[in-house]
Amino acid sequence: MLKTVTFTLMHFCIAFSVTYALTGSIAVGGLVAAVEPLCNSVGFYFHEKIWKRIEGNKASDSAIPKHAWLHHHA
Repeated sequence: MLKTVTFTLMHFCIAFSVTYALTGSIAVGGLVAAVEPLCNSVGFYFHEKIWKRIEGNKASDSAIPKHAWLHHHA
């Protein structure tokens, strides 16, 4: 969870800086910086969960003994 929070703070700063540089508006920069990183953080959280599940499936696949292919064919 700490990784997600620090990522959000970094993303907030980047989103504000880029939007302010493009628009010159503190209000627009603040709005984009508040909304966009939060949306990305939610996406990032689920992205991490999906990858952990994928990596877990790969680990369990390799747990099948080599001789078990006779019993585990597709």
